[in-house]
Amino acid sequence: MTKKTDKERFEFEQALGRLSEVLKELESDDVPLDKAIELYEEGMKLSRQCSKKLEEAELRIEQVTRKENQ
Repeated sequence: MTKKTDKERFEFEQALGRLSEVLKELESDDVPLDKAIELYEEGMKLSRQCSKKLEEAELRIEQVTRKENQ
C-alpha cells in the first residue's frame, strides 16, 4: 500500500470509530439536548465522510475488476 492509501484507511477507520463513540453517547439517557444536537451533527458529518470513502473504494474496485476482465 502507498502512504496515501494507508493514511486514508486510517482516517476512515478513525472516523468510523468516532462515529461509534458518538452513537453510544447519543444512546445514553443522560445527554442534555444541546449536547445531543451537537453529537447528532458530528455523527452526520462522520457518516457522510465514511460513505464517501466507501463509494470511492467501490468505484476503485469496479475499475480494477473491469481492467482485469479486458
